[in-house]
Amino acid sequence: MLSESIRILNFDDSLIEQNNLIEQFSPEIVDLKRIGPASRLWLSAGAAREVTKALEPAKKNSITFIGSGDFHHISSLLIGQFDEPISIIIFDHHPDWNMLPPSAACGSWVTKILEKRNVKKVILCGISSSDISSLSIYSANLRSLSGNRVEIYPYAHQPTINVFKHVPSNRSIRIKRKWLCRDIYWQGLRGRNLEEFFLNVLSEVETKRVYVSIDKDCLKADYALTNWEEGCFDLSELLLLLRMIKEHMDICGVDIAGDYSAPKLAGWFKTICSLIDHPNNYTAKGQNAASIRSINGQTNIKLLKALIN
Repeated sequence: MLSESIRILNFDDSLIEQNNLIEQFSPEIVDLKRIGPASRLWLSAGAAREVTKALEPAKKNSITFIGSGDFHHISSLLIGQFDEPISIIIFDHHPDWNMLPPSAACGSWVTKILEKRNVKKVILCGISSSDISSLSIYSANLRSLSGNRVEIYPYAHQPTINVFKHVPSNRSIRIKRKWLCRDIYWQGLRGRNLEEFFLNVLSEVETKRVYVSIDKDCLKADYALTNWEEGCFDLSELLLLLRMIKEHMDICGVDIAGDYSAPKLAGWFKTICSLIDHPNNYTAKGQNAASIRSINGQTNIKLLKALIN
């Protein structure tokens, strides 16, 4: 069962000045700032060992704040603490299912957790980036769609098949086209009876136990100021879905990413990758520090109350 214990893995100081959250919930703060630059975007082998060492197995059922979405791949280490059959429900602006190296990265961590046999299903909700309709689909983990092991429910999206309309006909692409024609017709959440639709999604999850991972970039900028683009979810919609998961499933752990911190990176290669990868119009751009703390802090508090009350 989900513990009411709350902790902050402090890679980037993005949460520790959210005074209302700290005062109301007294979270445990795990100091990982020293390896923050080496952990941002992807984990070096040494940083992965240090983070794993800091994660106490007895606290795996906690609600864990990770910091910026640049650290969302830490979710793979948190999920890796579970050996029993579980399903993963992820709320994110991006699918994070890249097949490109490095594997322990914020854009590929979903692919990483699919290596674990006890992870029976991954449900991705609220995707509204171009990652599932642009050329990014070429590097996506399309095999994971086989047998519905991965299900994707964007907030709103066109079918992806058209991306492959003029692809040359060689064997590997032909297989991908077959999957696309059969499996990828995105069922968007916008315009649906959200409660009825999501209840049907949950009813088809074969494990009672679920782990929930939230990146606040799935939300509109009114509710989250992040290092990434604006999502489409209204906060009330996300809170509704969380309450439904809590009511119908056994939540065994939660992590929350999507706070904001100015990127501090280890080495020139990560710095260049960060400049290329991050959008120019990230939602925290031009916002003052007090507004960022206030908006993200209020949302974090509402997420916690939905999960533990």
